[in-house]
Amino acid sequence: MRIAILGTGVVGETLGSKLVSLGHEVRMGSRTANHEKAVAWTRKAGVLASQGTFADAAAFAELLFNCTLGTASVDAVKSAGVENLRGKVLVDVSNPLDFSKGFPPTLSVTNTDSLGEQLQRAVPELKVVKALNTMTASIMVSPSSLPTAHDVFVCGDDAGAKKQVTSLLTEGFGWKRVLDVGDITASRGLEGLLPLVLRLYQSFGDFDFNLHVVRK
Repeated sequence: MRIAILGTGVVGETLGSKLVSLGHEVRMGSRTANHEKAVAWTRKAGVLASQGTFADAAAFAELLFNCTLGTASVDAVKSAGVENLRGKVLVDVSNPLDFSKGFPPTLSVTNTDSLGEQLQRAVPELKVVKALNTMTASIMVSPSSLPTAHDVFVCGDDAGAKKQVTSLLTEGFGWKRVLDVGDITASRGLEGLLPLVLRLYQSFGDFDFNLHVVRK
């Protein structure tokens, strides 16, 4: 599969490298062509990796991951171009974190809206699936690195898109428990977990954890 990674940070690099290792062709997109970090990642990742602008990556891809900063995600995705995105699935792993008052950050959008919803409204031609936003990048691609059961949540308006993302998570990344929590408005709850996740980080001193739902 041809997959685009929008964003050049640790999350984008980690997901991109994992996808390349699975045999996918991966293009990392950034605001400018030949972005220093994207070029460096491409050289390291090998022949299945390439880089370009957001529009280049979107035009190339069959499926996309949004790994940009949450406060810039809407502009980044829109800059990829509607025609390049039409009918495609976008996995949104970002969170609308506002660091303007220091750490821990607050959410720039919450309660009655979410970043996932904003992305879906901004480009209705996309099929946005929120996933992987409650954990650090290394756990996203290697859930077995934690010793006990834990969960990844997905939500979105398109059932087929969620099925495709779930298949990639289970068959590609090795997730055992994928919980579908509903339509894209459920992004409010998934993004709303971040204040808890960040407080747990402060208590534990690292991000080597994830969440698990236990039912009777």
